[in-house]
Amino acid sequence: MAEIVGGGQPVNDAERRVIAYLRDHAPADWLLLHNVEVPRGHDVFEVDLIVLTGHSLVVIDVKGTRGRIEVSGSRWFPPRREAFGSPVTKLRGTAKALKGLLVSRATQLERVYVDNLVVLTSPDAVLVDPAGRDRPNVTDLPRLVATLSDVSRIRRGCSPDISPYLTKILDALNQTVRRSTAPPRFGNWEVEEQLGGDARVTEYRAFNATLPGSETVLLRVYQADPLADEESRAAERQRIANAYQTLARIPPHPCLVRSRDFFAIDDESRFVLVLDDVHGEALHLSLGKGARLGVIQDLLRGLAHAHAHGVMHRALTPACVLVTDDGHAVLTGFDYAKPGPRNFTVAHELTNVLDAHYVAPECNDRPDRMTAASDVYAAGVIAYQLLTGELPASADAHGPDVPDVVRQMLDHSPVKRPTAAEALDALQGIPQQSRLRRLVRRIVSGS
Repeated sequence: MAEIVGGGQPVNDAERRVIAYLRDHAPADWLLLHNVEVPRGHDVFEVDLIVLTGHSLVVIDVKGTRGRIEVSGSRWFPPRREAFGSPVTKLRGTAKALKGLLVSRATQLERVYVDNLVVLTSPDAVLVDPAGRDRPNVTDLPRLVATLSDVSRIRRGCSPDISPYLTKILDALNQTVRRSTAPPRFGNWEVEEQLGGDARVTEYRAFNATLPGSETVLLRVYQADPLADEESRAAERQRIANAYQTLARIPPHPCLVRSRDFFAIDDESRFVLVLDDVHGEALHLSLGKGARLGVIQDLLRGLAHAHAHGVMHRALTPACVLVTDDGHAVLTGFDYAKPGPRNFTVAHELTNVLDAHYVAPECNDRPDRMTAASDVYAAGVIAYQLLTGELPASADAHGPDVPDVVRQMLDHSPVKRPTAAEALDALQGIPQQSRLRRLVRRIVSGS
């Protein structure tokens, strides 16, 4: 049995299972520290579990996510839930920060390897990672002890035996980490699960602390620099608030995600955006599997509603569209949208987030030129993919399952593309025509 040397309260059952499993199955000379915070400057890194094995210090993030999880770039796409930032990417940053703190306490600890590992606790969880970037740092409960025992994970230059450094490691941890006394809480929202994120934003699922058992929401917690000069802080505040300001401009619509709140924490070192927790899976997971026209129509309904209120999405991809169990589609991902004229811009950041496959030709080198027509182009690419399973090779791409209006959405000239509302009107007539043709065939065949 491993020894638990301290920690705070586990946030959920998944964390409790991992702690209990290691306590009962790990070697007796391993040490466990759970639910702690690693402060570094103005940042605080929340850590589910730290395991001190005989050869490394391992930072662990526990995920109770169920089902098939597909990895694409820096995002994880779970079934029936919105995509979230890779927890492996987030954890790498945490491990690096912890290593820096250890070395700052004792330079000899440079020889200690600080590893990072995401543990999937659900029996049916399967990680599909074609690029293989996250897979080496993800395991499940049955393989957890074996993975932690694998000395081959140690990087060159680090010691395979950390017993000579044990006292200094424990002293350094005692001076740097602090116990989490309660689940993280932002305003009135208490965290149920940390989903993922990166150095800029962390994503959580949370519930209203005054109403335990109430529906969950999605929190996006943005990091900010409270020590910057006022001009820089104002610009950062505007950039972070962009999604909230954009969604606040649009009246509620069933095909658009709804924002609930936006507020600052402490000295504006963090900002919190509260969104609906849409119980759907990213459209990214449906590409190539065939799709009903209803999904495309919902996408266009949401887009047309946004355009009607002066909002351009500008970063539309299949990852921004969630499909619920009943086939209803909801448009999300408004961090880089433009809600009409304003005295600042976030267009310069689009270059870092855009997927070239969905960028209209006129915006390839100038994302600041994006318009409602470029949103329509991106929607056309998505529609084409859903109908054919492939990306369009050119604007005149065609096939038996591609309506004329979709090809028009992909026209090289933005002025020749229909509006989202016009494209929706054209597509809404197609199912009725198809049913009529099937009826005629039945009459002719006598069936």
